[in-house]
Amino acid sequence: MELWAAFRHTGVVGQTVLGILVLFSIISWTVMIAVGQRFRHANRASRRFMALFRKAKRLADMQPSLGALAHSPLVGLFRAGYAEIEAQISHGDGTRQTVKSLDSVERSLIRASRIESARLQRFVPFLATTAAAGPFIGLFGTVWGIMGAFTSIGATGSTSITAVAPGISEALINTAAGLFAAIPALLAYNHFVQKMRQSRGEMEDFTLEFLNLTERNFT
Repeated sequence: MELWAAFRHTGVVGQTVLGILVLFSIISWTVMIAVGQRFRHANRASRRFMALFRKAKRLADMQPSLGALAHSPLVGLFRAGYAEIEAQISHGDGTRQTVKSLDSVERSLIRASRIESARLQRFVPFLATTAAAGPFIGLFGTVWGIMGAFTSIGATGSTSITAVAPGISEALINTAAGLFAAIPALLAYNHFVQKMRQSRGEMEDFTLEFLNLTERNFT
């Protein structure tokens, strides 16, 4: 109630700043929840995918299971690599299933890993924007409010702390709101960056494993 009362007595600029910060906070929390669920689903699906992949005797045996594991970025890599293998085999002489260019398979996997990385980190940069901009937006509102408080001092001629304290406290709410929006966004951003590093490592490991399997079976 005190915060709401302070918001009502804040000027138009202060209210606008607070509104922007509240909007940033709501969007960033929505992003945190959505991206967190995305990584949880991806990790769960990747574990199941790798268990099936290492048990499969042939690459074709994986096809029926891919739909249920689509959240995993490794599925995207597998589909890209398998499609390149099939394309090279279909253009062969038909006597033996061989891959003519292992480098082409590798390029397909690398391209797919970039696509999957972009999908995983979608909306994550907004958290970095909130973490960087939030404190400065709040500081702008605070500076503007303090300027208004000193203007009222000049108009009334009173230098009593009782006269200026309400205006200054209302102005400092903007700083608090900026930090409230920025700190969770910063922590979540660092957490998701670490998750992205782990996902990239998993994709690199899978790329090597897939290339080794392709070299053993199709060259």
